[in-house]
Amino acid sequence: MDGYYAFMLVATAFVLMMTVPALALFYGGMSRSKSVLNMMMMSYVAAAIVGILYVAVGWSMGFGGDGTFFANPFELLWLDGVTTDTYIGVMFQMTFAIITAALISGAVADRLKFSAWVVFVPLWSVIVYFPMAHMVFSCTEDSLVCGRIGAQDYAGGTAVHINAGVAALVLVVLLGKRIGWPREQMRPHNLTLTMLGAGLLWMGWYGFNVGSIVFAGEEGEAFTERFMSETGRTFANTTLATMAAILGWLLVERLIHKKATSLGAASGIVAGLVAITPAAGAVNLSGAVAIGLAAGAVCAWAVGLKYKLGYDDSLDVVGVHLVGGVVGTVLIGVFSTAEGAGGVDGLLYGGGFGSLGDQTLGVVVAVIYSGVLTALIALAIKYTMGLRLDEEDEVNGIDLVAHGESAYDLHSGTSGGGSVLAASTAPAAAPTATNTKTEGASA
Repeated sequence: MDGYYAFMLVATAFVLMMTVPALALFYGGMSRSKSVLNMMMMSYVAAAIVGILYVAVGWSMGFGGDGTFFANPFELLWLDGVTTDTYIGVMFQMTFAIITAALISGAVADRLKFSAWVVFVPLWSVIVYFPMAHMVFSCTEDSLVCGRIGAQDYAGGTAVHINAGVAALVLVVLLGKRIGWPREQMRPHNLTLTMLGAGLLWMGWYGFNVGSIVFAGEEGEAFTERFMSETGRTFANTTLATMAAILGWLLVERLIHKKATSLGAASGIVAGLVAITPAAGAVNLSGAVAIGLAAGAVCAWAVGLKYKLGYDDSLDVVGVHLVGGVVGTVLIGVFSTAEGAGGVDGLLYGGGFGSLGDQTLGVVVAVIYSGVLTALIALAIKYTMGLRLDEEDEVNGIDLVAHGESAYDLHSGTSGGGSVLAASTAPAAAPTATNTKTEGASA
């Protein structure tokens, strides 16, 4: 057990790294230069808010009570009665809550008020994520997804990716399009950051998937045997699915656009990781490759739907996380094997349509639950404090408006970036031709 505890310490740190800095870098590089700091700040602030909130109430809502849905959900507030040797389990689940909220931010780049984000994140976490995490991860007979319905979800295809993807879609519909979209090209300003972020996400995802192993009382040799077998399966499946998704994405990109891009490779990494998340323990190696290929190809096609359907998903959260989560969750019903963690044969292995039906129903429940409640939260914010920046502020850039900073100091003769406080206390410089220039147009 000492080795397992050390393993979970590492896995938890890896999953936290997925948000800060991996997701912040991935999204930040895809943003325009005038909004990159805000994009990264949304991840960092989500980590701060959700982390504390999870310890205060999230763990209690997800894992408190007697196992029935919402029975005594607040009996473990601030981990009351939870022993310190359980804290690592709390921290592990906390990192899942953090990244789920942070994922949504990529869809609303450039135009969501930072103050609205700060209000949305805790409300959405308590009303949407914590209950859905209970449905998926607290797997009792009463649990809606993996109990009553029977849908397999190894590490959060429904609770994390479909949940965040649906929430992102709801927000972009209520926010409306960015000024100039799709007429103006709004290219990523720094693909180097995006590639770096994608690589760190891939690394951190081993904590996300492999660390999600759950034991049911095994001890001694049985514990060791299952630990080695299941972690080996999930590690290999995570790796191969991601590799296959890169190739699937680049193939579709080449066929449609005649180019194989670095952004496509980075996006393929994430699409594969998203799709294998629910299936990591359920499928064999060939199934993992098939799911990865399908996810890469389908997501590469799906990101173009926003132009046809007219919703401005800035950084393709819907096309990657919602679509990838659905692909991975549903295909468990095709490729799962009885030797996997769920012990269920899918359609391809003679299991019939039962598992496929369970997986599809699990998707439907997640979509409806997240969609309806996210809409209510977002509408409440929209008609009270407002969701969207003023037009002038959006044009000028949210980094300056919300944070008083710029990601890149492109002016000679200045001392570099600094905080608003530092800028306000520094002596005023005489105006020159250099320091009165405005920043060039963002990419």
